[in-house]
Amino acid sequence: MSVLKFLCAVITRSLFILVSLLGVWRVTMVKNNSLYWLLTILYLPLVVEMIITLKRRKGSDYKWFSPAILLFLLSIIPTIWILELHHQNNKSTEEKCTSLHSSDSINKAINISHSSNETGNHLERTVRFATQVCANDWILALHQILLILLIVGKWIMPMGVGFTRDQLSQLLLVFVGTAADILEFTSETLSDVTNQNPVLVYIILAVWTWTMLQFPLHLSVLTSEKDDPEAQGGSFLSHHQADIWQIVETLFIQDGPFLLVRLVVMFHFKIVHQMLLFFAIKNLLVVVLNVYRLVVLIQGFKSTS
Repeated sequence: MSVLKFLCAVITRSLFILVSLLGVWRVTMVKNNSLYWLLTILYLPLVVEMIITLKRRKGSDYKWFSPAILLFLLSIIPTIWILELHHQNNKSTEEKCTSLHSSDSINKAINISHSSNETGNHLERTVRFATQVCANDWILALHQILLILLIVGKWIMPMGVGFTRDQLSQLLLVFVGTAADILEFTSETLSDVTNQNPVLVYIILAVWTWTMLQFPLHLSVLTSEKDDPEAQGGSFLSHHQADIWQIVETLFIQDGPFLLVRLVVMFHFKIVHQMLLFFAIKNLLVVVLNVYRLVVLIQGFKSTS
């Protein structure tokens, strides 16, 4: 095992643990209960996975599945659930906070490092500022860091045997598009939640959790037999593995569930506005176009078989 591969494997998982630890720290702060530090137990499977991967696989990930990403999600998703539910239940009682939506607040955060030359004082100022940031901004930042780290972490993580750089580049592009759609879904729909419909929070978080589980899977870059000029015969599935998986992801893991949630928000909870309507139409178009693509693939396969 090369030193570079070893470092990449360790650094990636260390970043996963560090971000999860940040989430647990925030939970203990808002809940004012040190028992929530027990959430760090969820990091143990990730540590065990790192040891096993370094020992048995020389740091390389699996080809079509990433246990490290799955275990990272399992360690941080509970903290985000706790923060989201706490925020939605305490919107009206939250004290005055520092919003990061203005340039002045962001400049204040940047200038903290220049406010003192003493390490201890600097650390205290940083922690004090972090505790004053609005809950909504904290949660949004965790969502953003989580998605960015999933992309960068997969890029840095040593590739599995048989996984080419071309496939990695395709997968990273898929990750970027998926992450943008997921962030837009959570930020837009959660902003529509009021104190009168807490059930909607559970629906949104459940769908968000379901969609996040596509990141450990790399089936969207499967090499189909259609890419092999010598391949003849075979089933429809063997010829269009990547295409079918992409359609399945869209219909059942991403845009399909997103569309259902937005329809529930509009027709059941009676919340309708311009952006919600636009994104619902966008999800509907994506679903319809993927069904149309599936029909085209089936007809094309029948005509050539």
